[in-house]
Amino acid sequence: MASSIKKRGQKFVRKFSRASLKASADGKEHIKENFIGRLSHIKKIRLLVLEWTLLVIALVLVGVAQAFWFGESYAVNTYVDGGTYIEATVGKINSLNPLFATTSSEKALSKLMFATLVYNDFSGHPGPQLASTVRHANDGKTWRIHLRDNLVWSDGEPITNKDVLFTIELIQNPAVSTIYTANLEGVKISEDENGDIVFDLPSAYTDFSSALAIPIVPEHILKDTPIKTLAEANFSKNPVTSGAFNFNATQTSSEDEKVVYLTANQNYYLGKPMVNSFAIHSYADKIGVESALKSGEVTATAELDGETANTLAGGNYIERLSNINSGVFAFLNNSRGSLASADMRRAIRQGLNLSEIRAAAPDTKALDFPILESQITLENYPMIPTGDEIMAKEKIEELSSGEKIHLEIATVDSGYLPAVAGKLADNLQALGIECSVSTYAESQEFVANIISKRNYDILVYGIELGADPDPLAYYHSSQAQAAGLNLSNYRNSLVDDLLVGARGTMDTALRARKYEKFLEYWATDVPAIGLYQANMTYIYNKNVQTYNDTNILVTALDRFLDVENWGVTKGTKNQTP
Repeated sequence: MASSIKKRGQKFVRKFSRASLKASADGKEHIKENFIGRLSHIKKIRLLVLEWTLLVIALVLVGVAQAFWFGESYAVNTYVDGGTYIEATVGKINSLNPLFATTSSEKALSKLMFATLVYNDFSGHPGPQLASTVRHANDGKTWRIHLRDNLVWSDGEPITNKDVLFTIELIQNPAVSTIYTANLEGVKISEDENGDIVFDLPSAYTDFSSALAIPIVPEHILKDTPIKTLAEANFSKNPVTSGAFNFNATQTSSEDEKVVYLTANQNYYLGKPMVNSFAIHSYADKIGVESALKSGEVTATAELDGETANTLAGGNYIERLSNINSGVFAFLNNSRGSLASADMRRAIRQGLNLSEIRAAAPDTKALDFPILESQITLENYPMIPTGDEIMAKEKIEELSSGEKIHLEIATVDSGYLPAVAGKLADNLQALGIECSVSTYAESQEFVANIISKRNYDILVYGIELGADPDPLAYYHSSQAQAAGLNLSNYRNSLVDDLLVGARGTMDTALRARKYEKFLEYWATDVPAIGLYQANMTYIYNKNVQTYNDTNILVTALDRFLDVENWGVTKGTKNQTP
């Protein structure tokens, strides 16, 4: 059997070999006869060959051009990943712990490195950030938040309810003084069986969601840190972050000038930012910022006023003016000397030329009251007496019994504030009141030694008014303490009731009526004098992409709302047809 198969195989191989040799011989003969033998005839058809060759070349070129044209039509020159954005700020950088951020530089770093439970969204209203949902009971006294899934710290550890509970407990600790303490006073926090974090308030608070704009710090890093050393802990120099950027390094040029370098956070819940790195370069004053812009050392700044910005706009820089819900007031310390008298405070306000004082802050909007028209619709506003220097001067002399009055004015070196404080002092001196103006750098020392101790007669200062009206923190008597924000030490039990009632009512019309009544007392008692609504002037290099100009900014820091979309490097991207 095997022998038979072998013979058949050998026979097939011999046939295949003979067929291959014949095909090879026939092929050679065919090529010789039909190609080589006819080469001599090319001259006769050379024109036809040339035409066909040109036609093939033309078809190839058309195909290439078409492919290139279609490719270009779907490509766009836009901002792509890469590059470094450097923003200039004013104010020392003493701590990178967001709970202790007080200067403009520290607040900018806090916003870039730390996400909050709630933030002001693109519409200018509070919206969830680390929280996925924010809910409240009908009575406005119980609020619940639920964290987003898969939140991660920059070190890879998960962000959990433990971090939130730990952060709130820190803020509420009497030994820890932060700007978030006042809004969480008396609030009880717990975790329910559904994984919600529950806030039980001592009274109803319709705008409590705004109070949840709190940066969360990592429990797994700080849980064993003694409260006394919290501000100086290593975390304050090299923090683990939850925001768009991670800490990278710090470069110190001098005591007042420092650069903090950040890198894009791969774990950011909105995705890695487009710029690879972001730097905050702090300067001692606006002169340093202006010089840095002129030299091209930095990309942008929000620290210069409009007048200075005009000298830089054009050329390499663009100026953008954005309204923010921030007001500048002259807070009159109701517990110091002659200003303890409401009659004296009214006389001083009557004698001021507010138009002249406000002229020191050009391109700003006059602000008479601590509630903005954009926050709530009020039907009735109280009358503010117009300036009458002669009558006011007579009243001041009468109230002082002819004795000389001296007032200490305090302010910070930010924006138009020093110039406005100077104009206020000129007006007071025209009324026969001696004045001295002290201008401080924004810092923890300023908060501790001037704000907390109310170490001034008049404070010219800007405060955030929020997305919705809630002046309780600034005018309720419970806040007339070192940790509170009642900068006037104003006390009026009727006002206290109105502010608590307005904060607690869910009825918008009733809330408006309570605020109207509050403004009547405010205008009569004169705890503060409204000066102007602040703007943010942002100057940036024309070759970069910064915040979207359709965003509604409640605070100047809201410019970082869409920082993950900022760009400094351009390239080509293909669009989907």
